[in-house]
Amino acid sequence: MDRKFILAVAQVGGIQPQESRHDVVARLVAMLEQAVAAGAKFVVFPELTLTTFFPRYWSDKISGHDQYFEREMPNEAVNPLFKAALSHGVGFYLGYAELTSDGHRYNTSILVDSTGRIVGKYRKIHLPGHADNLKELKAQHLEKRYFEVGDLGFGVFDVDGVRFGMCLCNDRRWPEVYRMLSLQSADVVVLGYNTPLDVPGWQEEPHMKMSTHLLSLAAGAYQNAVWVAAAGKSGTEDGTYMVGGSAIASPAGEIVSKVIGDGDEVAFAQIDLDYSEPFRQSVFNFAAHRRPEHYGLLVERVGRGEPLPIPKSAGLT
Repeated sequence: MDRKFILAVAQVGGIQPQESRHDVVARLVAMLEQAVAAGAKFVVFPELTLTTFFPRYWSDKISGHDQYFEREMPNEAVNPLFKAALSHGVGFYLGYAELTSDGHRYNTSILVDSTGRIVGKYRKIHLPGHADNLKELKAQHLEKRYFEVGDLGFGVFDVDGVRFGMCLCNDRRWPEVYRMLSLQSADVVVLGYNTPLDVPGWQEEPHMKMSTHLLSLAAGAYQNAVWVAAAGKSGTEDGTYMVGGSAIASPAGEIVSKVIGDGDEVAFAQIDLDYSEPFRQSVFNFAAHRRPEHYGLLVERVGRGEPLPIPKSAGLT
């Protein structure tokens, strides 16, 4: 890809439980071709793109949901997407549920370059929700039950000459994620998400779901001088409404492109990688201004605790 290229986020409308992977992939191919027609060189698809958001359902056995997991990638159902991308010379990001050969289950995303080769993989680290059966809820959020915490860390990968960093859904709300990727010189952070309007234990005014989502993207982009592109599921899935708002944020912290509906829809932005440089050479010049010797608490402490002792050199009694 050139220093300037068109990036697309492909929002997927609600996927119902009866929809097959073949049906879903046909929708993804249609959006990829729409993106290509607009000149896109890379397309971002959502988290757990290939099925309905199955963590809303309880199963007495974790293996009871194995039909939602992919045992290899690509596979027969997803091959049409890989073939379409290869034929058009376009790369993409895709999220799915991964079941490894040794029985581990992860919420996973991959990066595919313009030759159809998988060049990067990420397994979700910040798993939201709960693991116990909250029977009183119409829809649960059981990611902590069905997935293990990712074991690959936060990686940055070269895709056709552009450095891409990956994360997934809830990761986008944690500032450490963007900083980990930007310290590895990521040019673009791409992510997929599934955000229900009603999340157990997360109470806020309904309109704030969209506000905090876009705030997370813009803040991550601005504070790290990177482009951020997020594609989500949206619309009603099996009676549960999924928040949309698929969008692209610039290093200036501005939402430069966003979908307007809650169905299948593609949004575009022209990415200029050189646009990041003034931010990287001034206010967010990490080499000049970061002081990691004072950030130890960030990795030493997990939860909230007491204030740190005041150094004697402060001269306070």
